[in-house]
Amino acid sequence: MTTRRHFLAAGFAAAAAPRAFAANDKIRFATIGIGGMGSADTRSALTVPGTELAAVADVYQGRLERAREVWGKQVDITRDYREILDRKDIDAVIVATPDHWHQRIAIEAMEKGKDVYCEKPMIQQVGEGRALVDAQKRTGRIIQVGSQRVSSVEYKKAQDLFAAGAIGTLNMVEAWWDRNSAIGAWQYSLPTDANEQTVSWDRFLGHAPKRPFEPVRLFRWRNYRDYGTGVAGDLFVHLFSGMHFVVGAIGPERVFATGGLRFWQDGRDVPDVMLGLYDYPKTDKHPAFTLALRVNFVSGAGESSGFRFVGSEGIMTIGRGVTLSKVPRPAAPGYTIETFPDTIQAEFLKKYREQFPPEKPNSDAMRPEIEERFQAPRGYSDHEDHHRNFFEAVRARKPVVEDATFGFRAAAPAVLSNVSYFEKRALAWDPAAMRVG
Repeated sequence: MTTRRHFLAAGFAAAAAPRAFAANDKIRFATIGIGGMGSADTRSALTVPGTELAAVADVYQGRLERAREVWGKQVDITRDYREILDRKDIDAVIVATPDHWHQRIAIEAMEKGKDVYCEKPMIQQVGEGRALVDAQKRTGRIIQVGSQRVSSVEYKKAQDLFAAGAIGTLNMVEAWWDRNSAIGAWQYSLPTDANEQTVSWDRFLGHAPKRPFEPVRLFRWRNYRDYGTGVAGDLFVHLFSGMHFVVGAIGPERVFATGGLRFWQDGRDVPDVMLGLYDYPKTDKHPAFTLALRVNFVSGAGESSGFRFVGSEGIMTIGRGVTLSKVPRPAAPGYTIETFPDTIQAEFLKKYREQFPPEKPNSDAMRPEIEERFQAPRGYSDHEDHHRNFFEAVRARKPVVEDATFGFRAAAPAVLSNVSYFEKRALAWDPAAMRVG
């Protein structure tokens, strides 16, 4: 086997090149929802030159206090995100709330003149998508959906290889995300001081069904259909985003999902195992193909995710870097004639050997398996690149890849997977018109 390793240093260096800005030329942003993902987003945003954290909002007082411990007393804090949207000195917001708040806050922010980095999925229900797409068009604001694979130099390399025909004609894609840990399965820690004084419970619930104070539903909100989108919205949407970026797809025309709640019997009402099948129609960018997705919260050691793009001429995988494997097909197809009469076998073999003369084995005739690997440099962060792309778009008023339309087309089949799972039926989806078929 021949193995070659390539480092994607050129793209990384270009993306990471520092830019100097005047002191009065900063982009002031605020983070709405400063939990685990909101904190990670904030840290990544602050790696971008010319950004400044002005304020944070959260319904839990302890996270507001922690934000000041981490980023300084000058950061304004509030439990009401609307106070942030009313401020004229804030240019952009990161929306990292529970899923059921994403669409509403993103629309309100754009209507208030803010650019928006909205965590995925940008919607909780498929019916919310069109209004968010329309709001972006109406307001002219920048919105970046937070699924960072579309900014990854490795996924860009996979996109280039696919476009160049490296695997021939695509016929199927497999993707998976396996986790085997309590934290990976969303059993997040509960603060000891969570009570009705430190938590704005009604603000957390929003339009979700009213219910008595129950802190586990706030701090482990991904476990509940009222506030989250389950494994499909948390993880499938990343896989849809990455795959759509690589092959230029806009979505499937048929969605079917199954699975179950197998292990994490902790009161959650969403599955911990989900498998989905998605039929993609032929377009001018790709042939018709089938996508298979899997998420399992009791699989493997730790956490792993990846892709296999299977084509007529090879297989491209994305996991720890990008790997392109080509195994040449033999010139002769072989035969299965054992059940034919002797005379027919002889006649068949005569014609077969005329068409495919036997080759004497020799060193020159040996065909190698060829594998090429492409990896980003150690320490590379597509999460930081994704924020960098957002803030550069904010500064230059240029489009982003993962705008509301792209985000909707990735989120729709993800949230429709939940509908398919709970209603036990396949669903039709029109990816071009972005509506249920």
